[in-house]
Amino acid sequence: MQTSRIAFKPFLDEEARRAIVDGVDNHNIAVTRMPDWWDVNFVLRRDDGDVLGGILGYVWGGWLQVTYLWVAESVRGAGHGTRLMLEAEGYARSRGAVGATLETYSFQAEPFYRRLGYEVFAALPGCPVGHTKYYLRKSLL
Repeated sequence: MQTSRIAFKPFLDEEARRAIVDGVDNHNIAVTRMPDWWDVNFVLRRDDGDVLGGILGYVWGGWLQVTYLWVAESVRGAGHGTRLMLEAEGYARSRGAVGATLETYSFQAEPFYRRLGYEVFAALPGCPVGHTKYYLRKSLL
């Protein structure tokens, strides 16, 4: 019989990370029979190529999951965040998504997402301490 051990890895190697992610993804696909997955990555760049912002996420199971949205402070307020969200939502719709979901904190952009039609469906007060974590969703139909 083989032994096993748990080891803390502050800098996880790609092979181990991939094994863990693939393990979860393969389980999800096997159970749901939904193998289609699309990355959703849009980048806002200056003419010289510098990154000024972007949105990262994916579409799976008929939903857009927004994992990151960021716009550099120097160009905030010019509609770039809205444009990035609309691009991601449009792409998700083209892949058959019926809804979108994301998480944000009370010190981030909850009012911004509400203006885009997202609704809070859950909140976790005290995460992090002194703040609230919000879970939002939006229909894409």
